[in-house]
Amino acid sequence: MSVTNERELTGMERVSDVVACTLREMMEYARPGMTTKELDDFGGRLLAKFGARSAPYLTYRFPGHTCISIRNEFCHGIPSTRKVLEEGDLINIDVSAELGGFWADNGASFVLGPDIHGHGRLVSASERILGMALSAITDGVRIADVGGIMEAEAKRSGFKVVRNLTGHGVGRSLHEEPSEIANYRDVFNRRRFKKNSVVAVETFIATDSSIAVTLRDGWTMVGNKGGYMAQHEHTVMVTEAGPLILTHKNGVCA
Repeated sequence: MSVTNERELTGMERVSDVVACTLREMMEYARPGMTTKELDDFGGRLLAKFGARSAPYLTYRFPGHTCISIRNEFCHGIPSTRKVLEEGDLINIDVSAELGGFWADNGASFVLGPDIHGHGRLVSASERILGMALSAITDGVRIADVGGIMEAEAKRSGFKVVRNLTGHGVGRSLHEEPSEIANYRDVFNRRRFKKNSVVAVETFIATDSSIAVTLRDGWTMVGNKGGYMAQHEHTVMVTEAGPLILTHKNGVCA
């Protein structure tokens, strides 16, 4: 969406605060021995307390309030009573919601407890790359150029970018134009970031795979060549001075 007045900006700020605070509290609440369903139920209660509604459920009838992906799962993990969190797990939580007709999206990957499996470097690279991408976004900047920054830094850090997962526009629905904000320089994408537009910018940084494939459950995605992936995401409004990070309360890139 394009923010055209103060009421719309206030609406986007409210829903962005909700998803950001929900994500932060879910990350803090997670602990070894908990199922991903327990963690998702906690997130669902937070959204309900704020009066917000789960965006993936509203849009796609996703079987959960939030997406929780663990270990080798890349994204869109279904909360389950059979998935138990363990110390050292790589966890990704993606929280998006609707409130008062406005929609926002954010996510983060983190290591649960001590980094006994060595996922920390991947997580740190993903968050750093998001920060670099955001610092380059202003009115008129090519979307492909920002993708190029993300791809170059991922390669420099020894990682890959997942090419079939992208950021997107957001605001009046979960996915809007621009429909693809890729993590690589898409030479066919000549679009530019526009002042006052709202977008969800996110990283998809992986160890071994550059393509994500869907498992038989119809939702969960993993790498086509295995490995692990970290994701960090902010909803931002583009301005002439840079992005206004609407989901800053999640603490990502803080």
